Amino acid sequence: MKISIIAGSHRREAESARVARYIEDVLGRIGVDRTYLFSLSGNPLPLWDEGVWEGDPKWSSLWVPIAGELGSSDGFVIVAPEWSGMVPAGLKNFFLLCGGDLLAHKPGLIVAVSASLGGAYPVVELRASSYKNTRICYIPDHVIVRNVGRMLKGDQPADEHDASLRARIEYSLRVLLEYARALRSVRESGVVDLKRFPFGM
Repeated sequence: MKISIIAGSHRREAESARVARYIEDVLGRIGVDRTYLFSLSGNPLPLWDEGVWEGDPKWSSLWVPIAGELGSSDGFVIVAPEWSGMVPAGLKNFFLLCGGDLLAHKPGLIVAVSASLGGAYPVVELRASSYKNTRICYIPDHVIVRNVGRMLKGDQPADEHDASLRARIEYSLRVLLEYARALRSVRESGVVDLKRFPFGM
């Protein structure tokens, strides 16, 4: 089982990246033997352009290794900070690059991050707009890390809210893993035809 974690903030010092590393540690504790953490910190991906489709050497050297990691993954955790009530542009750009079958018919868990008491808008935005052509299957559960600056630090919870959040994260990751096992049979069924139907409606 391999789970990829996408840390969706392009800030150089990103709380979302810290949350992503925490999630990677939890996945290891609950038995996931392979993880791939890709962080958008520092904005490592240029904006999408047609060269992605045309074999431009720039994209071949930059994106192909990342695409290989995503393609070999069984499921995904998308860690998305809320910036002015939106998902960051770098994360939207990431999904534009994920055409084809990299994420298709694989489960995704949304983990939204807020510096205060927000965090709901990224969940709504990702569920509404990031799945159409990628075919990622978001599971019904999601997590919102509110007041992120004081959460998920150290080995022991800071308070009851931190403890509750940690329990919710582990529970949601366990659900994600079961969806990953179940959706493998969908991909192997022969029903999925991304050549004939490459785009969603």
